[in-house]
Amino acid sequence: MADNKVYVKESAIADPGPLGLACFALTTFCLSMINAGLVVAESVYVVIALALVYGGTAQVLAGMWEFKKNNVFGATAFTSYGAFWVSLGIFELLAIQKVWVIPPQGTWLFLLAWTIFTAYMWIGSFGTNKALIVVFTLLLLTFILLTIGAAGNDAAHTWGGYCGIVTAIAAWYTSAAGIYNAVFGRVVLPVGPCKK
Repeated sequence: MADNKVYVKESAIADPGPLGLACFALTTFCLSMINAGLVVAESVYVVIALALVYGGTAQVLAGMWEFKKNNVFGATAFTSYGAFWVSLGIFELLAIQKVWVIPPQGTWLFLLAWTIFTAYMWIGSFGTNKALIVVFTLLLLTFILLTIGAAGNDAAHTWGGYCGIVTAIAAWYTSAAGIYNAVFGRVVLPVGPCKK
């Protein structure tokens, strides 16, 4: 009897993790430079463009590819933080165009919600590798400081900017490790796999 089943070969795809981390790192770095007061606030237009295209759209795509690789942590993280950047980009663009006035409590609520999300993603990072644990620890601290800053504490806002810069550097390192270790076929930059 003939086998009438159709067999579909699973296609292998490259690891989208380094892309997602690069998108996250670069956009975080630029916004954090503003938050830390190291560049003028008007530079936010650069962040808006990055948030909508690289940190947002490209990172969401990385998240979709993580779904394809059956990586629930990567899929949730990249898709969510990509959406964070798109929403922040729209949020800032409409505020700058004076379409609306953002009340301080609205910014605080936005950041508080992302702090809560980041807190449980931080716990999830313990099942990944040490480099990602560092990224998520720093990111959680950044969101906590920025949330306190949005409640009226200028020093916390500035420190949140500095912490965001360090977060971006850690994410760039983890992205570079994913690229170098794959293309050279050996550990060039260690990420310290967690023992399960």
